[in-house]
Parts: sequence; structure tokens; C-alpha cells
Amino acid sequence: MAENNLPCWVYRSLRKQEMYLYLAQEDAFDKVPAPLLERFGEPVLVIELELSSERKLAREDVNKVMTHLRIQGYHLQMPPQLQPELYHGNLD
Repeated sequence: MAENNLPCWVYRSLRKQEMYLYLAQEDAFDKVPAPLLERFGEPVLVIELELSSERKLAREDVNKVMTHLRIQGYHLQMPPQLQPELYHGNLD
């Protein structure tokens, strides 16, 4: 593992679709505040991966995730904000 790389375990929430919890250590839920864990529900391990500043994540800034993992031991990825497309009639 390169010096700037960071191992990471990603868990999904059974309660909230597309909510993910990244941990700096496997099953280190003691780093996560109790109220957050309660809202998150039963965590399900999705993937173990190695983060680096060169790695792209689908919906998160990898450097932000790595900073949170180093400082607080976890990072919470919230579901995307859905923006409904409203029909405004023909604008021609």
C-alpha cells in the first residue's frame, strides 16, 4: 500500500436507499455517533477498497472522504437530492 493510500470499508443502510457509511477500519462503528448509527440502521458491508487521491468515486470527492476517515474515522454519503423535472409547457 502506498503511503498516501487509505483502506476503507463501505457499508450501505438498510433503512435509507443510497446512504453509505465509509469506515477507516472494518466494523469500527464505535467511531460513529450513536444517533447517526441509529438513523442509519443495520449496516451491510458492500465493499472493501483502497482510496487514493487518484481514485475516482461515483458521487463523492475522494479527498474529502479520505480527510474525514483520517480525522473522525468515518464518512457519511447521503442519498442524492432528486430534482424532479417539471414541465413548463412549450417555450417556443
